[in-house]
Amino acid sequence: MTIGIDIRPLGSGRRSGVEEYIIRLLENLIPLDPTVNYKLFYSSYSRPLPDFPWLRAPNVSVFRFKIPNRLLFFGQRFLGIPKIDKLLGGVDVFFSPHFLPVALSPGVKRVTTFHDLSFLRFPEFFPSSSRWWHRFINPIKAAKFSDRLIAVSDSTARDLEHFYSIDPVRVTKIYSGVGSDMARPEQHEISRFKYDKVLPDKFILFLGTLEPRKNIIGLIRAFEMISRRETHLIIAGSPGWLYEDILKSVENSPAKDRIRLFGTIQEHERPLLYGSASVFAYPSFFEGFGFPPLEAMACGVPVIVSQNSSLPEVVGNSGILVNPYSISSISTALEQVLGDQSLAVDLSTSGQARAELFTWEKTAKETLRVLTF
Repeated sequence: MTIGIDIRPLGSGRRSGVEEYIIRLLENLIPLDPTVNYKLFYSSYSRPLPDFPWLRAPNVSVFRFKIPNRLLFFGQRFLGIPKIDKLLGGVDVFFSPHFLPVALSPGVKRVTTFHDLSFLRFPEFFPSSSRWWHRFINPIKAAKFSDRLIAVSDSTARDLEHFYSIDPVRVTKIYSGVGSDMARPEQHEISRFKYDKVLPDKFILFLGTLEPRKNIIGLIRAFEMISRRETHLIIAGSPGWLYEDILKSVENSPAKDRIRLFGTIQEHERPLLYGSASVFAYPSFFEGFGFPPLEAMACGVPVIVSQNSSLPEVVGNSGILVNPYSISSISTALEQVLGDQSLAVDLSTSGQARAELFTWEKTAKETLRVLTF
């Protein structure tokens, strides 16, 4: 069997949720069955494909093109050309880990993963350019014309039914995983990291893209309300849309001397930053899956997340759920964890056990069953 896979998102130059999904999934999927041949489709006019060990697996062929993606999207979306399967020399199934436009020959089955439909639920959280882009690529077409769909959570599966009227029978929920390298480091490593990065002894951590949807301003307001003056707030992540408003909130905060913008963090440093924190807070307004809370749990950090979208699915009973629209709800939860060592230990222990349920090997096995239907 030959499976084509669209890996164009790996040319984005960043590593957000979709890129993490593709990288982790393929490194676990490709070795599962050496009799399955994979043809990977990559196209970018200027960005080279990053190097990964699984690209050199014996059952993998990489097809690189330099077609500008805007031109490719237009041809796929409106003209139905070129046929991607023909560019790959023929495939039985084509897998889209993201809902980019894809034109295929008749008879080629298609499977598409949907991570979320946040652009429909909360369009106000997206810049006009992003809203235009979603209209241009027309995700509903990918949903309607795919033989099978993968949703990364029950929340996303329900949204596919609600917004696109997709028959639930066509949708398979497959949770994403957490990497085996995302585990709590040794205490001496954490201590050294805190020393090197000049981190405070006790701090609340947020890690994610700095954008309105993540409710970072709400977290700042909640932090201002807590009584524990020895505790700091560390905000880590890459700038996103309207991140300037977050900078202004920090600058104007009465607690600004205890708030630090950490910036982008290297992949190998993520477990160290998680492990250094007293509590991880993620009061996002909406998440299709939510990697950071799962990673934080894997690193033994108590987590506080919103009681919406997919986050309760991921955290289960191993974290504290809050109303993201209520500053007092967030601040009360922060006070609870920071002021109750027994609770913090319980959340840490149960969170690590919970995270062990989400493995990329499991995700890959379930995905392969869908791809070989």
